Amino acid sequence: MSPIRCEASRRTGLALLWAVLAGGALLLLGAYAPRVRADALDGVLEIRSAYVEVERSVFKLHARIAYPMTQTIREALRDGVTLAFDLDARVARERRFWFDASIVDLTLRRELAYHTVSDRYVVRDVHSGDQESYPTLDEALDQLGKVEGWPILVEPQLTDGEHYRVSVRAGIRRGRLPASLRALLFWTNDWHRVSEWYSWNLPT
Repeated sequence: MSPIRCEASRRTGLALLWAVLAGGALLLLGAYAPRVRADALDGVLEIRSAYVEVERSVFKLHARIAYPMTQTIREALRDGVTLAFDLDARVARERRFWFDASIVDLTLRRELAYHTVSDRYVVRDVHSGDQESYPTLDEALDQLGKVEGWPILVEPQLTDGEHYRVSVRAGIRRGRLPASLRALLFWTNDWHRVSEWYSWNLPT
């Protein structure tokens, strides 16, 4: 056989091998993905209560949020996955004959990770970098479910005689991934879930 034909045969064989490996990987991920979609973020995700209080012309948001807690989430954290917890806050001026005018659109971003050495769950504020650690996942999620005095609005942004509506929504999604095959397979199908909007009118 000529060198040209040998090289062509070698390339064809490699191409077939890669095709078989890729097909097997896709079958594996396809079989694994439905369990992730069905189980990973199951459970309650909702705003239980929310209100604002005015302190020195600053509107501060207080909220209570229920987040899901499953064995799948616990295992993912222990595999080194970071979860992101977002709280969206919107303030809009109501208009009778057109869409409401957006005044504020903010997101409070926090992350949850498991620290193997200390065996504790770490909650970090992405904006400030402040963090606290907790001995159990329940305690960490309980802390994530509390928002106390988050400034979202100042009085000069409001106009007398107008009507305003506040809306908040909670979300949970995948954050950073560890460099391990197990976590890579586990998180191939991105996790992302949000709650319904919780809305109320500002008192006039």
